[in-house]
Amino acid sequence: MTAAQAPAAHVTVSVNGEPRRIDAGLTLDQLVSTLSPAPSGIAAALNEAVVPRGQWPETRLGEGDRIEVLTAVQGG
Repeated sequence: MTAAQAPAAHVTVSVNGEPRRIDAGLTLDQLVSTLSPAPSGIAAALNEAVVPRGQWPETRLGEGDRIEVLTAVQGG
């Protein structure tokens, strides 16, 4: 496989509106774990569609994806 045929080592995605380079093949659960240590109270959307937490480990991120990660807060 030549360098031109090799899969990209990194891709650029948008996380909460900010561009971010991530490893190619990174999953949504891996990305979320780098953003928040909280084990619960987090929701994630990929390309404007909420992804159920149980699907995060199988949801691979790719070039140009838009991810929104929201953390619930108490109070009002």
